[in-house]
Amino acid sequence: MTRADIADKVHAEIGLSRTDSASVVEQVLTEMCGALERGENVKISGFGTFVLRDKGERVGRNPKTGVEVPIAPRRVLTFRASTMLRDRIAKAD
Repeated sequence: MTRADIADKVHAEIGLSRTDSASVVEQVLTEMCGALERGENVKISGFGTFVLRDKGERVGRNPKTGVEVPIAPRRVLTFRASTMLRDRIAKAD
């Protein structure tokens, strides 16, 4: 699903113009990105939570040569689906 698909759904369900629907989708995504940039987690009730995690430095290994290489600490974004979303996906099988 793309931004345009979401905007089309907003247009169909709410009745906003296509331009306004696209603008609403962009504003929501911009706010979510801004919150994540500030180090905040983003929780969408009934959908899930976008969580920032700090991973420490660790030693990795080149699988081809076996040489150990340090992997720098970094911040990663993870998504945890809500129980409601997991149940809906499980029923879809």
